[in-house]
Amino acid sequence: QVQLVESGGGLVQPGGSLRLSCAASGTGIVFKFSVMGWYRQAPGKQRELVALITSLRSTNYTDSVKGRFTVSRDNAKSTVDLQMNSLAPEDTAVYYCYAKYFREYWGQGTQVTVSS
Repeated sequence: QVQLVESGGGLVQPGGSLRLSCAASGTGIVFKFSVMGWYRQAPGKQRELVALITSLRSTNYTDSVKGRFTVSRDNAKSTVDLQMNSLAPEDTAVYYCYAKYFREYWGQGTQVTVSS
């Protein structure tokens, strides 16, 4: 069983920063060989990719977050982080940690609200 546990969400003003973290645990996944990343889902919208990072640390970002968000991983700690800068109200969403190792795994989600 694989568990992905997110932390770091909250309320932030426009222009502010937040750092999300996700810790992976359990059998059935070899973290260092997994694709990790983050998705988000805003109210009334479909879940969308935010950022992915491969086992070779190649990254992919959705266009709207390029230059503002940075995804990173620590294989020794089995964690993946998302540093979010210059946050805007349209970044408001539930952010989900994602892992793929033969199959896909999802965290429970953490709320990020950008509002003044």
